Amino acid sequence: MPSLSEVDRHRALGLLQAGLPIREVSLRMNVNRTTIFRLRQRLHETDTVSDRSCSGRPRCTTQRQDRNLVKNHMNDRFLSASASSRQTRGRNNQRISANTVRRRLSTSGLRALRPYIGPILTQRHRHHGEPVLFYWFPKRCQGSHSLREIYAIMDIAFYVSGSTAHRDSLPSEQYGAVYCALSS
Repeated sequence: MPSLSEVDRHRALGLLQAGLPIREVSLRMNVNRTTIFRLRQRLHETDTVSDRSCSGRPRCTTQRQDRNLVKNHMNDRFLSASASSRQTRGRNNQRISANTVRRRLSTSGLRALRPYIGPILTQRHRHHGEPVLFYWFPKRCQGSHSLREIYAIMDIAFYVSGSTAHRDSLPSEQYGAVYCALSS
């Protein structure tokens, strides 16, 4: 019964012993009726409502270590998973892999941030009317399109602020190149 904590299980049993029907208890606990029915059935069969031992490989890190990993990576955004795995020891003083660190960070909502790889805009590029290669275009345009239409076709959030160009995402496929001119 993983949907109910130990406290909620005992609370549900208390409501059942108070005389409430299974349907009412399931509505109050926000679970399915079969969950409450199986909880009551397990209590009659085994005299306990605690979780049964489950099969599977045990976790190599504790929840405290997982929180510590997340905290360290939040404090130092340039810390790599391999460096973090070398610093962290798991249960029973065993080494943990970099993939384990990546999985723990992924489950907590962190993802790898990679720097932008592309042309660097210099003062020469910012000159009025000079074309600049910003990114690879995912498909070739048919006919003549304005830059705004090209950006809409590419589905890329792109904007120009003064003489500086900004972009939010890159296309995944690379077929051609798009040139555009910056005007100040």
